[in-house]
Amino acid sequence: MVRTSLRLLGAGPVVILLALIVLLSFLSPYFLTGRNLSNILSQTAVIALVAMGQHIVILTRGIDLSVGSNLALASVVGALVFKSTDSTFLVVVAMIASGGLVGAINGLVYVYGRLPHPFIITLATLSIAKGTALELSDGRAIQGMPDFVRAIGGGSIYGIPGSLFVVAGVALLFAVMAKTMVWGRWIYAVGGKPEAAVQMGIPVKRVLISAYVISGLCAGLGAILLAGRTDAGSPLFGNLLELDTIAAVIIGGASFLGGRGHIGHALVGAIMIGVIRNALNLLNVDIFFQLIVIGVVIVMAVEADVLRNHLEGRMRVLQAAGQA
Repeated sequence: MVRTSLRLLGAGPVVILLALIVLLSFLSPYFLTGRNLSNILSQTAVIALVAMGQHIVILTRGIDLSVGSNLALASVVGALVFKSTDSTFLVVVAMIASGGLVGAINGLVYVYGRLPHPFIITLATLSIAKGTALELSDGRAIQGMPDFVRAIGGGSIYGIPGSLFVVAGVALLFAVMAKTMVWGRWIYAVGGKPEAAVQMGIPVKRVLISAYVISGLCAGLGAILLAGRTDAGSPLFGNLLELDTIAAVIIGGASFLGGRGHIGHALVGAIMIGVIRNALNLLNVDIFFQLIVIGVVIVMAVEADVLRNHLEGRMRVLQAAGQA
């Protein structure tokens, strides 16, 4: 009974997403149209991409509050590089490098500064990156992006958004890294039992730094998608993106306790957020009420995680009693 309950809780987000899709197909005749589904995928691509980096951080019991500002800064850096060099390669490298640099600062200061929690440094870099983006751009959007970037962010292939291929490629890369590389096992070990990871000789500091670098790189990639879709770099990009990505990871079924989850959780959560927002727009629900709905969904997801932890504890007790 306990095992069955755990399986149901684990599959809960996917089941809820499918139920939402079925329900909304009856509530709105426009929901399942090709154009609307393409819009949902395109609009959630940035959240999904950045959420995958956030997921790696949360696996280590951490959090990255800087992803939104990091993305904004990366987009501004890319726009400035394009104005100066007109080089597609340098623009793409500059945005990814900008994101990775902020992520590296987060990881290095957190680990070697011996901070009690990454909340502190990522909150600081949230403000620093946003201020830097505003300063560099003079507080305004900078128009213009290379054709390649526009094609990735706003183009499509046979009706499928180009950004979806980027998300799928990154998801596949993360899945392979988690399953086949020692680094993947280290991430889960550091998040699951940090003290045991140290005793096992796992380079905990390097693992933690790598998690924040990856989160930053994902923010840089997200900047490419968003800048390509809007043909601009803006210091106002990524507003509340940190909350969307954290919500996506938790709604998808991952745990704040770390050491548990897979990259599919971030993708399912991101799609669920996109579906809910799209549905509320189609049903002409007030935009402010949408924030309330997302908040309620997050609370429900966290409570499901608490229940899952309780059931896992109970199962271990029952197994121990059966072996005694």
